Amino acid sequence: MKEKIFSYIDKSTPIAVELETGLTGRPAISPDSGGEGELDKCVFLEGWLKKHGITGLDRYDAPDERAKGGIRPNLIATIPGGGDGGRLWIMSHIDVVPPGELSLWSGDPWTVVQADDGPLGPRLIGRGVEDNQQGLVSSVLAALAFVEQGLRPARTVKLLFAADEENGSHYGIDWLIKNHGDLFQKNDMVIIPDSGDSKGESIEIAEKNLIWIRFVTRGLQAHGSRPDLGVNAHLAGAELAVRLHYELSSKFGDTDSLFDPDYSTFQPTKKEANVPNINTIPGEDVFCMDIRALPRYRSETVLAEIDRIKAEVEAKHKVTIEYTLPQVTESKPTSADAPVVRFLSKAIQEVYGVKARPVGIGGGTVGAYLRNAGIDSVVWARLDDTAHQPNEYALLKNILGDAKVFSLLMLG
Repeated sequence: MKEKIFSYIDKSTPIAVELETGLTGRPAISPDSGGEGELDKCVFLEGWLKKHGITGLDRYDAPDERAKGGIRPNLIATIPGGGDGGRLWIMSHIDVVPPGELSLWSGDPWTVVQADDGPLGPRLIGRGVEDNQQGLVSSVLAALAFVEQGLRPARTVKLLFAADEENGSHYGIDWLIKNHGDLFQKNDMVIIPDSGDSKGESIEIAEKNLIWIRFVTRGLQAHGSRPDLGVNAHLAGAELAVRLHYELSSKFGDTDSLFDPDYSTFQPTKKEANVPNINTIPGEDVFCMDIRALPRYRSETVLAEIDRIKAEVEAKHKVTIEYTLPQVTESKPTSADAPVVRFLSKAIQEVYGVKARPVGIGGGTVGAYLRNAGIDSVVWARLDDTAHQPNEYALLKNILGDAKVFSLLMLG
């Protein structure tokens, strides 16, 4: 059966190009980034799957009045297998990020271009073709290798196409777990093909705890020549940013070789405009931080240290400082010995001839929500990591190769 499935996948380039083209042509940008959401793309995908024989489809629409149709759709395709125990989930997301500066693209970001030149081999160029349509298309090709040939996978397969991954998953996997938690079973295995490396060697099993934080410092506006009549919010905010970076890095300074980098990171990032002219002392100042702490450091412990430093800066500069938390995510790890890790490692070895290794990452993924719900999940794909870049591309050899890896898991 494996030879029959692999033969189908080897001949499926036209299907991969067709699906990538149809998906890319329907921008699915979050309202948070100025878009209408995922409805058009989801409706297209739903129809495309039905046309190709995948008819076990269920929609779970999260309400969002900002989006087209007032919803953020999540679609699940079920391919019945020989048994319902230990079901295999492959979860991709249908939303994409905006294209960014259009002048940096060689063509229309929403029109797929196939390029065959250079050492990379045939590749598809367009916004979303890799993030996350490579994984989406690979999972669909693996399923079609069974469905279109009348074959039955050893275990029930669930393909989940989720909304809102790019902006926090509030309308995607987080919403599904909170509102439809019975979809998942404790012995399910979940693969999320949304991160990896060019050789396919890295199986992500753990994530650093993530804290996004926005500070607002308030002082008293004054003329630049009379600082004695004002309270410089920018000066206080700058000191806070510097102290947080260095003091948190020292306080939470352990290392863990599972991660790269192997330490916690505390980075000041976004700086919002304060006054429009040079000769005014700002009475309000805003900056943000991106914190990625090793899992051993609980978010509440990090925030307690932030509160201590903040209070000292407030007292020194006679300002008030408030903060909000746009995102706080903690994640339990998946065991390196979990069945999904073992089975996936074996399939990667067979298809790509490489020995995969468990790793941890600093970036947050949807795997955190599943792990916290007690579901073993890993993040893996073989990709060049061109996500969010101009001229984003996906290699056709990776689309087909990853489809073979997924098909081996479906075979059991």
